[in-house]
Amino acid sequence: MIDSLHQKSLDLLRTALQDPGAEFRAGQWEIIGQLVNENAHLLVVQRTGWGKSIVYFIATKLLRDRGTGPTLLISPLLALMRNQISAAERIGLTAKTINSSNHEEWDQIYHDLEEGKIDILIISPERLSNEEFREKLIPLAQTVGLFVIDEAHCISDWGHDFRPDYQRILRILQVLPENIPLLATTATANDRVIKDIRAQIGERLGVFRGPLGRASLILQNIIIPSRAGRLAWLAENIPGMPGSGIIYTMTVKDSDRVAQWLQSQGIDARAYSGESDSSMREEMEQDLLDNKIKVLVATSALGMGFDKPDLGFVIHYQRPMSVVAYYQQVGRAGRSLPQAYGILLAGEEDQDIVEYFIKSAFPREDHVTTILKELEKAADGLSVPMIEACTNLSRSQIENVFKIISVETPSPVVKDGSRYHATATTYTINKEKIERLTSLRHAEWNRINDYVRSSKCLMEFLQRDLEDRDATPCGKCAVCVGHALLPEEPSDARVTKARRFLYTNQHVISPRLVWPSGISFSPENWHGRIPEELRANPGRALSSWGDGGWGEFVKSGKRADHFDNKLVDAMRDLIVNQWKPDPMPTWVTCVPSLRKKTLVKNFAMALAGALKIPFVNCIRKIKETNPQKMMKNSFMQVSNLDSAFEIDQDTIMEGPVLLIDDMVDSRWTFTILSAMLQSAGSGPVYPYALTDTQGKDVL
Repeated sequence: MIDSLHQKSLDLLRTALQDPGAEFRAGQWEIIGQLVNENAHLLVVQRTGWGKSIVYFIATKLLRDRGTGPTLLISPLLALMRNQISAAERIGLTAKTINSSNHEEWDQIYHDLEEGKIDILIISPERLSNEEFREKLIPLAQTVGLFVIDEAHCISDWGHDFRPDYQRILRILQVLPENIPLLATTATANDRVIKDIRAQIGERLGVFRGPLGRASLILQNIIIPSRAGRLAWLAENIPGMPGSGIIYTMTVKDSDRVAQWLQSQGIDARAYSGESDSSMREEMEQDLLDNKIKVLVATSALGMGFDKPDLGFVIHYQRPMSVVAYYQQVGRAGRSLPQAYGILLAGEEDQDIVEYFIKSAFPREDHVTTILKELEKAADGLSVPMIEACTNLSRSQIENVFKIISVETPSPVVKDGSRYHATATTYTINKEKIERLTSLRHAEWNRINDYVRSSKCLMEFLQRDLEDRDATPCGKCAVCVGHALLPEEPSDARVTKARRFLYTNQHVISPRLVWPSGISFSPENWHGRIPEELRANPGRALSSWGDGGWGEFVKSGKRADHFDNKLVDAMRDLIVNQWKPDPMPTWVTCVPSLRKKTLVKNFAMALAGALKIPFVNCIRKIKETNPQKMMKNSFMQVSNLDSAFEIDQDTIMEGPVLLIDDMVDSRWTFTILSAMLQSAGSGPVYPYALTDTQGKDVL
């Protein structure tokens, strides 16, 4: 029986891999056998590329042939789902996914599940936050043939990528029949994480743990503080890299910036992030899989489970937050190649970016208290926009609170449609836990810095940090061979080009189209959609705050209370030679300030002189307001500016106008003044800012 089952499994493996001589790796068959024959509960900790997914695909096929229910697979990322569906189909399995991007398919999928036409249902853990979905899922959970939790380290708050929604999986486990086999998989779990996973899922959970070394990877770390230096290094070294690869950045802005730079240097690169359109992400993934592009410049949105066996290199533009996160990402490279590069570039901005992410990982206690108090007062509950209107909290801050407290058992909130309601549960934020995990994140950051400076084998360092008992020197990393594998310094000429590129980091300021819900802006009583005749035209920002180009000059100018004349020349050049607004502005005005009365005004006057058009001081600020940076959502940002300005009707001009400010973030100051100017009789308004501070360049 077992021999025939083994042969059938081996045939399925060879079909899936399209290799008639393929054999199971150590442990794969044993895991399949225990799942199928013993209804085992297993945690498999194996390196990326080992073949964890093929194990549960074959187990699913064998169980389905016996007449069991479908496999329920919890999978964290859409990129992973697409890979898994394609792989499952190769051995005759029908796999479907329910996620936020295919809502129109849900009814058909539910119907096909009831008809037994689906072998694997793949869902994201975030789907479990939907109460209606959970109600449909619980009956299904009682009929599944196999339950799989991919990237199981996300269950543990000790894990490098803890996700609160993974805690909801534990509720599903409570309704699973005891005889249902369970498989949890991960490539990144040390002893502490394994212990925590077992405590949560159950001590019945057996552990299969393999060596984590990657023989094909050759590793090197290079410290290049400046963005210009790293951009230059990428441009000089990527053309010689084998095949195609991935560059990981810590921010969306950097993924865009690096991709644009590489394109300007004749390298086929695309930017990939959570902000990319879903269909575009899928297209870019496929282009990378098919080697149609040289490099995908990606945030962590291209993360767990993306499977391209012949990926020739993974480069980090900045240090990631932890050794474990680095191992997860660099392990994408060289799964089926004899040699692939893993290069970590360390920059001067890395520390600030990581500190921001650590600081914003958990909600503040006062944010939780504020939201719960507002919910307790609202008999009919509150939606997120309604909470914005009665608290000075951003949407991301509000959603971060709900992400944490809604997975508590019992939860202090319940969601009905779009509204949250307070329950009778008294909730106190676990400050000790947050402090413990924040301390852990700082310790992890210190370890990645130790890795960058390591004088011992880099692969062995990674393995030992993951507590791999089989860690030994790799003999091929830059430390082991005693010299750089790739040049450590780019040429001066290329650095100069990169620096010049950073000084062209201007981008569009898109106009706001709608006033915030619930706002009636006085004295004009504006609300709803902003009429086209009052709307700002698309504007420009010369730089991003701290971008390594003009953004650095803006930072210095803010500190010195005077902007360098080089910024005047740069803005004039952008307007006249690059932007070329049509119709061209015939006069200049600026956003006034009661705190720094001359900083922006003097700059706007100098720019008007350079453009040889008049400066008109026609906007007056008549009420002190809080700094807009302190206002965390659109409702509060607009309310803060209500009745703060007036237009001098005697001085306003009729032609198109350039509206100058030093910084732009929410765009509401530009939106309000553009409407006021045009209502008072000006021509089209073109907003222009020295720098964009949105997200402080880390979102």
